[in-house]
Amino acid sequence: MARTGSARRPSAGARRTGYVFAIVFGVAFLIIVNGWPGWQALPFLTAAASQVIWLVNVSLAAGVAANLVYLAYDPPGLKAAGDLATTGIGLAAAIRIWQVFPFDFHGSDAWGVAVRVLLIVAIAGSCIALVVQLVQLVRALAGHAPGSGHPRTGH
Repeated sequence: MARTGSARRPSAGARRTGYVFAIVFGVAFLIIVNGWPGWQALPFLTAAASQVIWLVNVSLAAGVAANLVYLAYDPPGLKAAGDLATTGIGLAAAIRIWQVFPFDFHGSDAWGVAVRVLLIVAIAGSCIALVVQLVQLVRALAGHAPGSGHPRTGH
C-alpha cells in the first residue's frame, strides 16, 4: 500500500548541503554586519541599530552553531530542538527590531510600511514555526520520526 500521509526527510546529502549553505550565509552575514562594511555603512540604519545588533548577532551565531551540529549529527529530535531554539532567538530579534525600529528611509513612508509588514510576517511565521517545531520535537521524543510511519510497524 502506498504512503499518502507521511512526510519523508530529504536525503542525508541534501540535508548536509543545506546545512553548509546555511553556515556559509550565516558567517557571511556576521562578517558583513560586524566587519566589512559593517552595519554603520547602511544609510537607512540609525544609531538605534546598536540596540538590536547584539541580538541579531546572537541569532546568526545560533544558526551557524546549530547547522554545524546538524552537519555532524541530525536526528529528528535534535534537529527539532535546535530549530525550536534558533527560531525562538530569531523571534526575539524580530520583536526587538519592531520595538526599536532602527530605520530611517529619509521621508519614504512606503519603505517604512514595507519593513513593518515584513517584520509582521517574520514574527507571525516564527510563531507558527515554533508550534510546528514543538510538535516535531514531541513526535520525535515519542518515536514518531518524519517518514517513519508507525513507530512500531513502520507503516
